[in-house]
Amino acid sequence: MIENPYLLLSVVNTALRNKYEDLNDYCLSENVSYEEIVNALEKIGYRYDEEQNCFKND
Repeated sequence: MIENPYLLLSVVNTALRNKYEDLNDYCLSENVSYEEIVNALEKIGYRYDEEQNCFKND
């Protein structure tokens, strides 16, 4: 997983926008942990919005 949370945010949101139906789909396809991504991005104030299929700042 990408260590820099801001780079992770950019990569994940771009992938969600362009390629994946939802975060679960992304995690399964990329073989990464849903919980690790959510926890890393929560630390910088971002939460996954299922309706919009992206991470948003609180």
